[in-house]
Amino acid sequence: MTPRTVQQLFDLTGKTALVTGGSRGLGLQMAHALGEAGARVMITSRKADDLEKACAELQDAGIDARWVAADCAKDEDLYRLADETLQRMGDVDILVNNAGATWGAPAESHPIEAWDKVMNLNVRGYFLLSQIIGKRSMIPRRQGRIINVASIAGLNGNPPIMTTIAYNTSKGAVINFTRTLGAEWGKYNINVNAICPGFFPSKMTAGILQMAGEEALAAHAPLRRLGDDEDLKGICLLYASDAGKHITGQWLAVDGGVSVVTGA
Repeated sequence: MTPRTVQQLFDLTGKTALVTGGSRGLGLQMAHALGEAGARVMITSRKADDLEKACAELQDAGIDARWVAADCAKDEDLYRLADETLQRMGDVDILVNNAGATWGAPAESHPIEAWDKVMNLNVRGYFLLSQIIGKRSMIPRRQGRIINVASIAGLNGNPPIMTTIAYNTSKGAVINFTRTLGAEWGKYNINVNAICPGFFPSKMTAGILQMAGEEALAAHAPLRRLGDDEDLKGICLLYASDAGKHITGQWLAVDGGVSVVTGA
């Protein structure tokens, strides 16, 4: 076989991607990356207004994009999301599990309801949607890519300023879920990998950014900056394309080097 060029390996023309939490922030950035490489993209989140705006942004960039409103913490919504995506777009080649929630409270007073909310969306939702799409689209065709968005919060504990034990626990679970599913589904030619972002300005990180200050947080990174609107595009495309076809069960921190300093 003649080796393909780099451009050919990264080309996603003819592929279909489903991105949860795709209406803003990291999810929208990854939707752009996948679409710019040629994939058709279905994005989902809870709010239709946000999805309409995000979808228009993607379409203005020349991307074939659609949307479905769904709450990825609810089983019935995940089944409906899969049904609508498969009906409207055909088989799913790339699943990006990105929808997530956090909660700030000391461990000794953390509400159990908030714990369940975070774990249901960040872990259970990832598993169930992967299972549904795997059984209905990827396993029968013996091909697929699953990208799980974890976090460097899943690699370590927190500095005193942060009290997000449920979030950290959930992201640690996502990392080992990725390893285990990658090992189990390799026989189906399904690659499963995780991205561990550091601090990126977003709605989820707005509280800690306001409390600690962007400059102070950036100072902890060897690269002396936070993540931006481009920094997840490369790794997302590597995991999604044939350029990463021999990578599975892995995680990579995209954090400006923070995890190198903290010893992950």
